[in-house]
Amino acid sequence: MGGISCAHLSFHTVMTYNEIIKNARTALGGKLCKACDECNGRACRNMIPGPGAKGIGDTAIRNYDAWRQIRVKMDTICTKQTIDTSVEMFGHRFKYPFFAAPVGAVNIHFGEKYDDRRYNDIMVRACAEAGIAAFTGDGVLEQVVPDACATIGNNRGIGIPTIKPWDKETMRHKMQYAIDCGAMAIAMDIDAAGLPFLRNSNPPAGSKNVDELRAIIKTANRPFVVKGIMTVRGAEKAIDAGASAIVVSNHGGRVLDQCQATAEVIEEIATAVNGRCKVLVDGGIRSGIDVFKALALGADGVLICRPMVVAAFGGAEDGVKCYIQKIADELQDTMEMCGAATLAQITRDMVSSPF
Repeated sequence: MGGISCAHLSFHTVMTYNEIIKNARTALGGKLCKACDECNGRACRNMIPGPGAKGIGDTAIRNYDAWRQIRVKMDTICTKQTIDTSVEMFGHRFKYPFFAAPVGAVNIHFGEKYDDRRYNDIMVRACAEAGIAAFTGDGVLEQVVPDACATIGNNRGIGIPTIKPWDKETMRHKMQYAIDCGAMAIAMDIDAAGLPFLRNSNPPAGSKNVDELRAIIKTANRPFVVKGIMTVRGAEKAIDAGASAIVVSNHGGRVLDQCQATAEVIEEIATAVNGRCKVLVDGGIRSGIDVFKALALGADGVLICRPMVVAAFGGAEDGVKCYIQKIADELQDTMEMCGAATLAQITRDMVSSPF
């Protein structure tokens, strides 16, 4: 479905997703992200700054490959029903169970066309108008979080500021922006402690124990998402600290080389959580079929990062909306072909997994 038409958007001429990819290659310049037909981590391995992964780039590639090993089971002997892809989360009803993942320092890692402020303006607005939400990123520059929160505030709080695991005072300062803008939830990508540019940073950043995390979550006074969970033990700690949701994530392979793929651990973690908090997952998810697989393995929703960035560079708000529609159409098609009319009807026996 790479050639999906975006005629319903505001382009002067009809564009396809493939044309958005071509536009992105020009905008990105081919130096960092190359807007590959398959965003599988191979062309950008060991490229930081850039969109690639840490070390030899094994984890980003493994993320992508693992989802391909999971297969869906087709069953069309079913009563034809209207497909409903909506999901309730963070006190809102969303049109689809997928979200834009947070990105920080976009001009450093992808290209100079956008700075963080412009990128977040595009992503937050496009996602909100398309019926989903964007997680926004953080960085060492002071204005990244306040600018992102201002954009979220301008979009009725539909967005989730994601703050890195800074020291106590910096966390308090940045979270206040998220609270003041009326964000529907706040997130922390706790695994960002492993990002190379945060080592020896000022202000300091690093891992948090359960008590430290509990104190941070208590001050949020709204749903809090802990991103960067890769084990049942980590999920239990996040729940103990008061997390409303977790994201099963290895930060796209950017924080630890030779790590397990998220597809390899999502089912075990979701089973252990057993509804005590929402479970999201990211890492190598590139199609609506992948979204279906994640939901069948127990996730409540997914985050998508690199292709969302490419869509923004290739077509701004319309590019993002086109990509969202592509994933939505693929999800709806897969649900219909597997006999699930609602997300609740997507069950484990609709996929085959080697993990």
